[in-house]
Parts: sequence; structure tokens; C-alpha cells
Amino acid sequence: MKLLILGGGNSQINAIKRGNEKGITTVVSDYYEDAPGKEISDFGELVSTFDVEGNIDVAKKYNIDGIMTIGTDQPIYTVANVANELKLPSFLNVSTAQAVTNKRIMKEIFQENRIPTVNYAFIDESFMDNELDDLKFPIVIKPVDSQGQRGIYKLNSIDEIREKIKDTLSYSREEVVLVEEYYESEEITVSGWVQGGNTHIILVTDRVTFSRNQHIGICLAHDFPSKHLYDYYEDIDNITRKIVDAFEIQEGPIYFQMLIGDEGVKVNEVACRIGGAYEDKLIPLLTEIDILDMVIDYSLGKEIDYTKLKEYDLLKNHKKASVQLFFARPGKIKYLSHLEEIKRLQGVIDAKFNFKVGDELKEIINATARAGYMIIVGEDNESLARNINKAFINLKIYDNDDNNLVIQYKMY
Repeated sequence: MKLLILGGGNSQINAIKRGNEKGITTVVSDYYEDAPGKEISDFGELVSTFDVEGNIDVAKKYNIDGIMTIGTDQPIYTVANVANELKLPSFLNVSTAQAVTNKRIMKEIFQENRIPTVNYAFIDESFMDNELDDLKFPIVIKPVDSQGQRGIYKLNSIDEIREKIKDTLSYSREEVVLVEEYYESEEITVSGWVQGGNTHIILVTDRVTFSRNQHIGICLAHDFPSKHLYDYYEDIDNITRKIVDAFEIQEGPIYFQMLIGDEGVKVNEVACRIGGAYEDKLIPLLTEIDILDMVIDYSLGKEIDYTKLKEYDLLKNHKKASVQLFFARPGKIKYLSHLEEIKRLQGVIDAKFNFKVGDELKEIINATARAGYMIIVGEDNESLARNINKAFINLKIYDNDDNNLVIQYKMY
């Protein structure tokens, strides 16, 4: 069978490898010629994952049996369109796929269905000051149809918005940006699966973020379980099911980002995919639910074994784990730690660098600057913290002056 995978970046590598292991012919489309996924797939095409018509042409060229993506938002819309055109399996119809990849439609559905979210407005480049009269500063501006924290800024005045709006629009195919009140809060992610409209929550993690100047929301870790799980589980569960109903999600993976602050739980955004923090590895590690296999099999029209999903109870899962999405200061890489040595450390399940010796690390402005990841477990919170800190002590990215560029933003 032939499977078209949209994206050949680090988030899609495991899906490509799994397809190869299952004896599937893998085709990768990506607008980067040197996307790492193309090196391990059977075929690679220089086509953007946003390009619906281009990917329809690729699908026809290879006479594919299925199409999918993981770890990235916007290609979900392309997947639905290609599947609809070629009559292939798809978790989402085109209208739902558009709703979960366009924040303007997403916010409208939130409002219509009383799903809690922050106060917001949409403005274009020639906006009038009074269009923001109902919002309190600081605010956050975002593209309505982008990903990876591109073009997102926390701003304190209308003058700052006018200064940044062109850059935010440069990451969008639309002519408006989303403006939201900044909600002082902590973030969580809800990973799950919808089967026949029935929602199964699999993981709730703390999405630990950091800010670089005006750039906010850049994720540096996912910690399981969320410290908010038990106090807010009823709200999280109710809101998750409300979202599934409102967006008419019938099948497949869900990945919802929520904010928890003094005003309770508010929904940041929703996605219908496996998360980009290596949830394809984290979920089976913690639950024995092989969510990546489920996505691949569904996309190829195969029957899925839901036994593990139906037996699973999140509130009885007492395992401890963290996905560390580490970053580094700018510089040219002279030396990297040997990953096999890192993976032999206590509790380190997996580790990977996103760069190689000789690469130039740039200033951190969004998630694309991520230097790599480590998946780490512990028997309890204390041992998990020790394992994380020891892993960072041994993690090295040296520049030409023998400076270790690795940044540990949070000591556990």
C-alpha cells in the first residue's frame, strides 16, 4: 500500500519510519528539498504541505491508498481536501478540517457554542484604534492560519501592534490577524481520540512555555500528569466533549490547548492530530495505546483495534514523564553529545538532536529553533526531576569557543 505523508520534518520522522516498518510505500511532500523525512521515505516530492492542488497531483501520481500528517496543524486541511477528492479515508470532512485550522472560524464556533475563550477581535493592517476598545492590554496577536508560534507577539500598545502586524500577516494566507487579551495562566494540552463521536481523553499534560522578548508561547516541555488534572478534570472533560460536539468531530486524534488561570479554564485552540511534542512516542509509553499505528491504519482504511483505548482510565494512570523540548543559544555547532550515552542515563527513554555539527543555530523566535528533545520518566516527581536535571548536565552542544549552548530554562 502507498501512504502520502504531509511533512518531512522532525515531527513526521516517526510516522515515516513506522510506515516503512509496516511494509508501506511512503511518499513525503515537503517544500524543503532537504527535509530529513525525504531521506528515509521511498519517494519525496517538492510540494508544500499547504498546497492542496499540488498534493492532489502527488496523490494521483503515486496512486496512493491513504494520506495523513502528524505533529502539525495546517496540513490537516490539505489531508481532508485530498482525501475528499480521491475518495480516501479521512478523519475529518473538509468543513471541519477548515474549522480546526483557521482561528477565525474556530473562534466563531467557540462563541456560538459558549466554549470559554479569551476576549478577542480580528483586525487588518489598516485597522482603526477603536476596533480594539473592548480589549484590555497587554494583548497577543497571532496569524489565523499558521503554526509553530510563528508571528505571535505579546504587545502592550496599539503602536506596537502597528509595528508588528505586517510580520504576523506574513505568516498567513489571510488579510486579518487575531488579537486576544493576554490571560495570565498556565497551559495544558489534552490528547485524546474520538471514536464514532465518543471522546476518550488519553493524556493531560502541563505545556511549559517561555518567552523571548515579545515572542511568547514557545514550548519547552510537556509534563505528565498535569498538576491541574485532578482539580480541574471535570471542567477539562466537559469542555473537551463540548468542543468535539461543536466541531462535529466524529473520528480520530484530538489535541486541545487550554489555559488555566483565575477565571478558570479557557480554550486556546483546538487541533485534530497527534501532538507535535512527540506524543506519538509518549502516549504508547504511558498508556500502551499505539496512537500512531491507529492514525496510519485508519488513513489506509484498515480496521483499528480499540481494545486498549476502551480499557484505559486516565485518572488511574500514575506514571510520571516529561518531554523536554530543549533550545540552545545562537552559534555554530562544533560538537554534540553522543546520544547513546544520553539514552543510557537513568530515566532517559529517547533523545534526538534537530541539528548536526557544522549547523548554525539562530536566535530563538519560534518553535522552529528547537534544538532537540528528550523523553524522560521517573518513579515519582522527585526522581523525575533528578533524571531531567542529570540529563541536562550531560547534554552538550559546543560552539567553536567550547561554550555549551544548551539552555535549561527550568530547573526541576
